[in-house]
Amino acid sequence: MDCVDFPRVLPNSPRKARGQIQVIFGPMFSGKSTELMRRVRRFQIAQYKCLVIKYAKDTRYSDKGMATHDKNTMEAVPANCLDDVRPLALQACVIGIDEGQFFQDTVEFCEEMANLGKTIIVAALDGTFQRKPFGNILNLIPLAESVVKLHAVCMQCYKEAAYTKRIGAEKEVEVIGGADKYQAVCRKCYGGLMVDKENTAPFWNETPPHALAGKKMDGINRPLFSSLHL
Repeated sequence: MDCVDFPRVLPNSPRKARGQIQVIFGPMFSGKSTELMRRVRRFQIAQYKCLVIKYAKDTRYSDKGMATHDKNTMEAVPANCLDDVRPLALQACVIGIDEGQFFQDTVEFCEEMANLGKTIIVAALDGTFQRKPFGNILNLIPLAESVVKLHAVCMQCYKEAAYTKRIGAEKEVEVIGGADKYQAVCRKCYGGLMVDKENTAPFWNETPPHALAGKKMDGINRPLFSSLHL
């Protein structure tokens, strides 16, 4: 189902202004784009005019549309700046933005469109490969009606993954790539977990602290309560 083919929308498409911002955060491979597609398709089925915008430099899986890592696609308008597609956005009721962290004007654009009564759905990385805020995308949080953070599966230990780890040598923040350049990882596999052994229970084969070498017992039998005077 096309998301930018406005003439296909039925003439009785709802026009009621809703005005809201929905944000989908998460590391790479957590299903952000898949969730964005799912939400947009719900509105398409309800006969809302929908527009999806993708980052023009992201051509990993499709030149014309947005695509997930498992190659599901949806028609989308490529742009380097959201304001460039403002005329199209003004015609839509629902606007989906994929890879929102790459656009410099995401926050301002979303706030403007939401105030015009449109529903904005943004899928974006919340942090860089260095676990720092990605641009100004986190400024959307106080403006949004709905914010979720999805998790991936750690590609090293298979636990819940909240971070994106770069496996390439590039130092720039904006380096577009897939599994060839990035991994979804948990805190431990990212390298940030500091385990304090004093706070962990000893394993069955560890020597208990009271049995370690120290002061030797003198072997003298001492009666109980010998220091008490009754």
